[in-house]
Amino acid sequence: MPHLWLRAEHRDNETRVGLTPKGAAALVASGIEVNVEASPTRVIPDQAYADAGCAMVPSQSWPDAPRDAIIFGLKELPDDGTPLPHRHIMFGHAFKGQPAGLRLLHRFKAGGGTLLDLEYLTDDTGRRVAAFGYWAGYAGAAVALKCWCAQQRGTRAGPIGSYDSSTHLLTELQAELVATGSHRPNALIIGALGRVGTGAADLCTAMGVATTKWDMTETASGGPFPEVLAHDLFFNCILARPGTPVFVPADATTRPRQLSVISDIACDPDSDFSPIKLYDHTTSWDAPALRVHDSPPLDVTAIDNLPSMLPLESSEDYAEQLLPSLMQLKAADAPVWIRAAQTFRDHVARL
Repeated sequence: MPHLWLRAEHRDNETRVGLTPKGAAALVASGIEVNVEASPTRVIPDQAYADAGCAMVPSQSWPDAPRDAIIFGLKELPDDGTPLPHRHIMFGHAFKGQPAGLRLLHRFKAGGGTLLDLEYLTDDTGRRVAAFGYWAGYAGAAVALKCWCAQQRGTRAGPIGSYDSSTHLLTELQAELVATGSHRPNALIIGALGRVGTGAADLCTAMGVATTKWDMTETASGGPFPEVLAHDLFFNCILARPGTPVFVPADATTRPRQLSVISDIACDPDSDFSPIKLYDHTTSWDAPALRVHDSPPLDVTAIDNLPSMLPLESSEDYAEQLLPSLMQLKAADAPVWIRAAQTFRDHVARL
C-alpha cells in the first residue's frame, strides 16, 4: 500500500492544502498510510488531521521521509539545489522551459525521483482531474478591481491579504468600489468558458461589472485584438502554450486605449508563449500592481497563488476534486498516475 506524506508549505502567504481531514480519513480507511507535517500556517489545524487518524510528523521533515513515501504539497520546494529522490506530487511549473523549472527537473534527475505534476493529472479525455482555477479567477478579478479602485484614488494598489470567506472579500470590495464615487468599469475575459474565466465572471457579476466573454471561437483569428484595449479591465484566463495568440503586444502602451488594468490570472510571464508581452515577472501580495505605463496608468497584476486569498474554500473544493485520484495511488496501473509519470520522463529525457 502507498505511503502519502503531506508536507507543510514553506512559501509565504501559502496556507492552502490539497487534502482535508475528511479526505485523509478516507485514505487511511482504505489502507493508505498518511503522514502529515505539522504546520502553524495551514488553514486547517493539525489536530483535525490527528483526529482523522494521520500520523503527525515535524514540519519540513520530508527530506528524511522513507524513500517509498510520496511527498504531497502544492507550491514549490525550497530552491536549494539538493537532489530529490522521492516521488513528489505538486505544482512544479517545470515543463514549459521555465528557468526555475529546469533547475527542479535537474534535481529530480540527480536524485532519481519523480515529479507527478498536479497540473498534468488528466482523465482519459485530457481534462485536468482537479484545479484551483475557479478560485484563481475569482480572486484574480478581485485584485484587478482593487487595482482599478486605487487608480481612481490616484495611487497604486497596496498589499493584499487572505479572507475567512468569499463573503468577507465581497463586502470589502464593494465598499472600495462605492468609495471611488466612480462608474463601474467593464471587463473583457478571454477563456470565459473555463474554470478560471467562470470564477472571474462570477466575481464581476457580484460587483456589478459588465463583462464581455470570449473563448476559443472569438480568438481563433489569431489577432490582433483591439477589443482588449477598448475595455477598462482585461482578464487573461488561458494557459500559455504553443500557438496561443498574443492578446496584449509590447507596444500596447503607445496605442489609444481605455484599458487600465491587466489581470494575467493564468500567470506564466517567463514562458515564451505568454500572450501578454508587457511584463516578464510575477507580482506579489505586498505589491500586487506592476505599473507598466504612467499616463494614462496601466497596471499589470499577476500573482501566482491567487486562491490562497480564499484558502479554506479553495482547499476544500480542490481536495474534493483530487481525492478520487489519490485513492487510485493504490493501483499500480492507474492511468492518471501513469500519464503523469510519463510526462515527467519525457521532459527529463530532453535535459
